[in-house]
Amino acid sequence: MPITKDAILNALLGVPGPDGRTPLPRSGALGGIVVKDGRVYISIEVEAREAAGAEPLRAAVEALVGGLDGVSSVLVTLTAQKSATSGRPAEPRPPARPSEPAPGPKAQAARSGNAVPGVKTIIAVASGKGGVGKSTTACNLALALQATGLKVAVLDADIYGPSMPRLFALKGKPEVVEGRIMRPLDGYGVKVMSIGFLVEEETPMIWRGPMVMSAITQMLREVQWEEVDVMVVDMPPGTGDAQLTMAQSVPLAGAVIVSTPQDLALIDARRGIAMFRRVEVPILGIVENMSTFICPSCGTRTDIFGHGGARHEAERLQVPYLGEVPLALDIRTTSDAGRPIMIAAPDGPHAQAYRALAQGVLGALRGQVARPAPRIIME
Repeated sequence: MPITKDAILNALLGVPGPDGRTPLPRSGALGGIVVKDGRVYISIEVEAREAAGAEPLRAAVEALVGGLDGVSSVLVTLTAQKSATSGRPAEPRPPARPSEPAPGPKAQAARSGNAVPGVKTIIAVASGKGGVGKSTTACNLALALQATGLKVAVLDADIYGPSMPRLFALKGKPEVVEGRIMRPLDGYGVKVMSIGFLVEEETPMIWRGPMVMSAITQMLREVQWEEVDVMVVDMPPGTGDAQLTMAQSVPLAGAVIVSTPQDLALIDARRGIAMFRRVEVPILGIVENMSTFICPSCGTRTDIFGHGGARHEAERLQVPYLGEVPLALDIRTTSDAGRPIMIAAPDGPHAQAYRALAQGVLGALRGQVARPAPRIIME
C-alpha cells in the first residue's frame, strides 16, 4: 500500500520535538512533508543557534520514516526558519546578497571554510543566467581535466535542474557505505554526486532556500569522495543561496564563468563575476559558449549569438579569457545521449576546445595556495 502523508504524521507523533516533550507534528517545528512514489522529503525548522543540537532529532526522524512500509527513500533536512524569540515561524528573510547591504547598522556573516575530506581543490562553474550551456561545459571540463591525469569529481549543485545524471548516463541511487556517508556514482571514471540520483528526472524540486542549502551541504560533506585532485561544482544559474553557501562553507579555489556572446547574457555574467569577487573567490576565467555556428553541410560560419563578446568582457573586467566553444550539433547530441563529446570524440575539434579550457583553468590555478573560505563582513 502506498505511503501517505497522514501515515507519516501519525508515526511522527511518537517523536518528541525540539523541546523534548511535545510531539513533533504538534511542536510547530515540522516544516513540511512531501511524498512522491514512495520517496519522502521532510524539513524540520529549528532556530539557527540550535541546529547542531537538533541533528539527533533529524536522524531519528529519518530512521523512523525510512522503516515505514511503502517508503523507498527518505531525506530529512534541518532548516533555520524559526524566530529566536517566538514559537511561531519567522518570516523568511534571504541572506544579504553581495550587492546589497545587510539589514541594520552592521551585520556580519562569517563561516569557517573547512576543506572537504579527500578533495584537494574545488572550482565552481557558474553562469549569471540559465540556458548558456553551463552544465555541458562543467561536464566536459571535468572530463578534460581527467584526461590530464587528475582524479576528478563533479558535484551537481543545481538542485532545481540537475543535469549530470543525464550527461554522464547515470541512474540508480548512491550506496550508503557507513552511517549517512554515501558513495558517489562513477561516470567515465569521474566521481559524480547529484540530487538527481535521489529523485525521478521529472520530479520538480519545490524547496525553499534553506532546504537547498542543506541538501548541497549534505552532498558535499556526507559523500565518500576519497583522493580527488579537482572537484568541479556545477552551480545553479544566478547569484542566490546556493552560490553563497558554496562561497562561505568551502574553500573555493576559483570560479569559471560561462556565457554566450550576446549582451543579454553578458549582463548576467557580470553579476556573477561581481558576486564571486565580493565573496573573495578568484575568477579563473570566462568561457564563451555557443560562440559561433559552422554549418556541417556547407561550412558557412554564422554567429547566431554574436561573437567575441565574452573576450571583450574579460578584457574590460581584467579577468582571464579561457576560450570559446562553438555551437555544434555534435556537442548537443552527444550530451543528450549521455556520451559527452570528450568521450564520444576525444580527438575531435570540439573536444580540443574543452582540453584548451582545462589547460587554461590549470594555468589559473597554478601557484595558488590553499585558502580558507572568506570572512564576509557587510557594512
